[in-house]
Amino acid sequence: MKKYIVKLNGKEYEVEIEEVSREANEAQAAQSAPAPTPSTTPAAAPAPAVSGSTEVKAPIPGTIVSLKVKAGSKVRKGDALIILEAMKMQNEIVSPRDGTIAGVSVNAGKMVSTGDLLLTLA
Repeated sequence: MKKYIVKLNGKEYEVEIEEVSREANEAQAAQSAPAPTPSTTPAAAPAPAVSGSTEVKAPIPGTIVSLKVKAGSKVRKGDALIILEAMKMQNEIVSPRDGTIAGVSVNAGKMVSTGDLLLTLA
């Protein structure tokens, strides 16, 4: 064991550090690593078609900077829908799925809270 004195925020602390030999470390790592087993996972099924509407809600509180879509716009999963500013950072709110914008519930400049409805996808 080696002793060290560490100064943190103006306070001194005495610390003991145990030395570990390289051979012991390598032997321990070799024992703890399990042998890989081949995995037989079934092929992923195609995603089911989404029916009905999906509400897109504010993930964080902030101010709506701009709307990238309007009612009737067709969007694909991952498309930018709204720019929401929170703590001086602009966050892109993206589409969770393919669809058509059924309605927009906010305007640019509006302040929103977490969970507020932003728009609805059909």
